Amino acid sequence: MEEGVLNEVRQGPLRQLFSTTQLISDVSGSGNNWAVGHHTYGSMYREQIVDQIRRAAEHCDCLQTFFLIHSMGGGTGSGLGTCVLKLLEEEFPEVCRLVTAVYPSSEDDVITSPYNSVLAMRELTEHAHCVFPIENQSLVDIVSQIQHMAHTGKPSAVIKKDCTIISGQGGMSKTQKPFDSMNNIVANLLLNITSSARFEGSLNMDLNEIAMNLVPFPRLHYLVSSLTPLYTLADVNVPTRRLDQMFTDAFSKEFQLMKADPRHSLYLSCALMLRGNVQVSDLRRNIERLRPTLSFVPWNAEGWKVSLCSVPPVGHTHSLLALANNTCVASAFTKLRDRFIKLYRKKAHLHHYMCVEGMETADFSEALHSLSALIDEYSQLHTHTHTHQAPRLNIAT
Repeated sequence: MEEGVLNEVRQGPLRQLFSTTQLISDVSGSGNNWAVGHHTYGSMYREQIVDQIRRAAEHCDCLQTFFLIHSMGGGTGSGLGTCVLKLLEEEFPEVCRLVTAVYPSSEDDVITSPYNSVLAMRELTEHAHCVFPIENQSLVDIVSQIQHMAHTGKPSAVIKKDCTIISGQGGMSKTQKPFDSMNNIVANLLLNITSSARFEGSLNMDLNEIAMNLVPFPRLHYLVSSLTPLYTLADVNVPTRRLDQMFTDAFSKEFQLMKADPRHSLYLSCALMLRGNVQVSDLRRNIERLRPTLSFVPWNAEGWKVSLCSVPPVGHTHSLLALANNTCVASAFTKLRDRFIKLYRKKAHLHHYMCVEGMETADFSEALHSLSALIDEYSQLHTHTHTHQAPRLNIAT
């Protein structure tokens, strides 16, 4: 809803990919206010948005999924983004809705970001099929990790130029802006998710299979993603990162796009999306190796979904994206809830939201209740599984 943002697209290297009629903007933005994005701009641009989505959908041979990519801390991403999500559900109820949502860090410069994030989460929980939560702090840490590696100076650890997950190699832009590195990580996530739809492979995974296989309960659809490798070494004499190590890294919190520890939590399901020259036997061997170290719910101990795409990402011989439905997200959501409650207890900044037509005080309490219920559902699943293991059957003789 800020014209300047879309002007960068209109004048940028990717301008040919977009019809100007698909770029919908206002002038002043949402002012970090979820209510303005959701109610004011949502109602103002509803018909225009639906019309452009319909036009784009009519050009599809096989419409499979809508991807929504938005931030959670500001007003337009959280407010208008979740409004568009509801519009898609109304207009195309049968088409899968996958959301990549970027969550603010605790040191965020938007004071009202806890309000915006929690109000948006209620909509994501109710209207999305799958959500890939990405935390800004995780992106910052991954960029720092790669940059630290690049400057260690060790001959055996020199990183090949433009072959990191944060580089724009393969893209059209020659100059990097401050947030390009972080955005490139998210772009790599989307490239890996869609690789089966774009390239051949021995085990392809349709986009609608992600929700079908990884979401056992409708509200518990927040999937933790991790990407590996993060970089390629320049020295050709150094063996490429062993395939087994890549699988181990994918289940390490350092490679996750969310700050949470899956090792001490419970897996409901997991997808492994591989690209490059990887054999099914390598895949099976590593799943068997990792299985004893990961806690799965007993009723879905075989909850693995896999895909093999033969074309690797630019600059790599192979890569792995892991998508895990894991109860560890509850801890991250609890921190967000705590930040929301600190503001809400004092009713701080509420008047900015209440002066927007369509916004009610109950929206805040209902959003908080929705988030608390989500946290409880994940936590109860974790607690119940660990404290109520099914008794062994005694066979009468």
